[in-house]
Amino acid sequence: MAHMADAAAGTARDLIFLAPIFHGKIWGGRELEKRFGYKIPDGPIGECWGISAHPNGDCVVDGGEFDGQHLSELWENHHELFAGAEGDRFPLLIKILDARENLSVQVHPDDAYAAEHENGSLGKRECWYVIDCEPGTRIIVGQRAKSREELAAMIEGGRWDDMLNYVPIHPGDFFRIEPGTMHAIKGGTLILETQQSSDVTYRVYDYDRVQSDGTKRPLHVKQSLDVVDYGQVPPTSGTVTAPEKDGVTELMACPNFDVERVRVSGEKTLAQPWPFMCLSVIEGSGSVCDGSGVEHAVSAGSHFLAPSGSGDVRLTGEMMLITSHLPERA
Repeated sequence: MAHMADAAAGTARDLIFLAPIFHGKIWGGRELEKRFGYKIPDGPIGECWGISAHPNGDCVVDGGEFDGQHLSELWENHHELFAGAEGDRFPLLIKILDARENLSVQVHPDDAYAAEHENGSLGKRECWYVIDCEPGTRIIVGQRAKSREELAAMIEGGRWDDMLNYVPIHPGDFFRIEPGTMHAIKGGTLILETQQSSDVTYRVYDYDRVQSDGTKRPLHVKQSLDVVDYGQVPPTSGTVTAPEKDGVTELMACPNFDVERVRVSGEKTLAQPWPFMCLSVIEGSGSVCDGSGVEHAVSAGSHFLAPSGSGDVRLTGEMMLITSHLPERA
């Protein structure tokens, strides 16, 4: 009855569901269709942008008061939905990646380099939660060169095995990919990625692959040499060691976002004190109810926002979610 009273008083905002956007990639497959039931375009589809207001994939609201509007429009015209969030663009981008083949070996810039060299873009700090992978799969996170000169020589000589840090992976692993980290998702991997709202990628190596039109994708060796963090210590494992408290595990806290894994078995309530919260269901199904008492069915592949003032998010069912929000300010 309390939920209905909240709704009548108009004190809580409804959740915002978004229609995913799909991107074809030379390394993609069809797992997004098989696993999540998405209606994807023909061909190899590598990326589902589940929550995004980036110009290269601006999600449309699916249902509710703002049905049919782009997320970027809500940020511009209804900023009360994100009360307390600053900046000139929605800051996060949530993806699911289906790597049927290997992604290129690549590196991303930080905010300062991207702003100067990429038309004012944000940098790209990101992280990966391994939803699933084929047995024996590895991933590339980090490289061993200690200087620009050493890295340039390794790239020139094609000494990839000497240069790159390979890590065995398993479902449930998690990797933090800071700007300046050389990395590559390998074939046979399904990942949820939380990142800054940026589409800047510098490719170092692309396995000499040829696209359907007979051309090779461009490389960005100079930019890569500029932005690699030569002092990084590469990881040896993606095993999550943080404690799980009442079904919630903090996976990452950084200057751009906090990321958590949430397990629901029966009922669970998540507090929502943030300017907004991103929620993506990666396993199972159930329902979600916000503070106004409106209930929605959700299943693996559902992506939604709990806006400012949504009230507690009440989850019911058997499912796993990855959530993210802006970091707490001091």
